[in-house]
Amino acid sequence: MAATAVPAPDMEGVAAALNAAVANGAPGAMARFSGPGGVRSRAVGVQDRVNGTPMDIGSRFRIGSVSKTFSTVVLLQLAQEGRLALDAPVDAYLPGLLPDDRITVRHLLTHRSGLADYTDPMFDRTVPGFESVRNKVFGYRELVNLSLALPRTTEPGASYMYSNANFVVVGMLIEKLTGRPVADAYQRRIFGPLGLRHTSYVHPDTRIAGRHVRGYLYPDTAGEPLVDSTEQTVSWAQSAGAVISDAADLNTFTTALARGRLLSPAMMAEMTAVTPTDTTNTRFYGLGLRRYDLSCGTRVYGHTGTVQGFYTYAFSTRDGRRSLSAVANSTNRGAVNTALGGTLEAAFCGKKPASAARSASPAARDSSSLPAERDLPERH
Repeated sequence: MAATAVPAPDMEGVAAALNAAVANGAPGAMARFSGPGGVRSRAVGVQDRVNGTPMDIGSRFRIGSVSKTFSTVVLLQLAQEGRLALDAPVDAYLPGLLPDDRITVRHLLTHRSGLADYTDPMFDRTVPGFESVRNKVFGYRELVNLSLALPRTTEPGASYMYSNANFVVVGMLIEKLTGRPVADAYQRRIFGPLGLRHTSYVHPDTRIAGRHVRGYLYPDTAGEPLVDSTEQTVSWAQSAGAVISDAADLNTFTTALARGRLLSPAMMAEMTAVTPTDTTNTRFYGLGLRRYDLSCGTRVYGHTGTVQGFYTYAFSTRDGRRSLSAVANSTNRGAVNTALGGTLEAAFCGKKPASAARSASPAARDSSSLPAERDLPERH
């Protein structure tokens, strides 16, 4: 049987989504699509507001919670090697760390542990919260203690509640099992084997080396100036969100993951076994991996990222034939994030017939630009 034809990416639609992100407040935005027809990219606006440098598809940026998928791959590789079990208690590997031995490794990776997200109070006031941690260096246990000081959100396994604390513990597991810093695990297991030359984990260094996008944070009070948030330790996130990359490397990573270059078929089945995260039945979460169901029926797998100054999308089809990475360089601006999400529909579903666009139901229109689920508190 002949393979089902896939729609060509609607790069005009991708550009329209990027322009909408800029119209809603981002200084710049860009997207890179890789598929059977080759690589196509679009970039609009500027990556530096001071000198007016145009957004450059080859520039590096902070990927935020897309880092969670990198961390998950490392931990699942360790599981493949028999060094931990997904359904074992976390306390079996990190004795005494958590107050509830019902919390398993799987609960961390699926955001079902009930561990509170310490970033909620940390960034309750956007700019003061950021400035208080911009140059701070946290220890993993210090971040876990911030979470444990807050009320638990659910019973272990009961429901999905996104929390950066889960992936801080994942980082601790990686370092305990390997006896090496998490940066070493990323390099040896992912960056090096895939040739990701522009992807790095430099914590606690505050710099983004080489050509890079500058990120801008909107204050909570309208009219106040944007804050350049590019330089920071990202120590408040670490294995939950401190990786730096570029659009091409993110395409390579999601494609390689989908094609089985990083995990066994059995472990990929575990990673892509998803449950809903809301009532729309379009957004799901597996093990450190999101699935979005688009309006054309295409399912894409990857992650979203929000770190001060950068919204990121990195997704691929399950067969790895098509991938998209997109970024806008402002945060605390939900309309920017929603607009950027429109790149997924345009890239993976192609150009919609005019009649279909006119007759689309409100529900279909609502799903055409999927906003990323929360990675950091959004203040509007």
